[in-house]
Amino acid sequence: MPSPSKRPSPPAGEGFPPGSVLSFLADRNQVDFELDFFGRILSGNPDFHEVLRAQASNLTTKGRLHDGLTIDKKLVSTRPEDPTAHYNLACRYALLKQPDLALVTLRRAVELGYRDFRYMEEDRDLESIRKDPRFRQLVKEFRRKK
Repeated sequence: MPSPSKRPSPPAGEGFPPGSVLSFLADRNQVDFELDFFGRILSGNPDFHEVLRAQASNLTTKGRLHDGLTIDKKLVSTRPEDPTAHYNLACRYALLKQPDLALVTLRRAVELGYRDFRYMEEDRDLESIRKDPRFRQLVKEFRRKK
């Protein structure tokens, strides 16, 4: 099956068979639809942070971690003080088995105000770093400051 970005656009204009647009849409799952839809939005407005977040999440769902990394980095560069953007980038690094980058970025997220430690300790995206003593130290250090 071709990737969502390689799929042909649905027929447009007059003269296409009845239902062909609906047939095109019916053959796609929700995530593929959103990847294409959000991709089109980003082509016209590349810094639209809400769409960048959604697109990165969809790319993770599809297993396209390196494509999502590009988007997470862009989100952090356009919103450098956003703790959630840094948290999501840390998760991406953890998923890509890059613990040093994951922990440095996670620390930055917490320094900027990310404080959902309970979620952090259960987030599957952080599984690869959870047993790292630096992760436990980070949580312990900032929980005291809460």
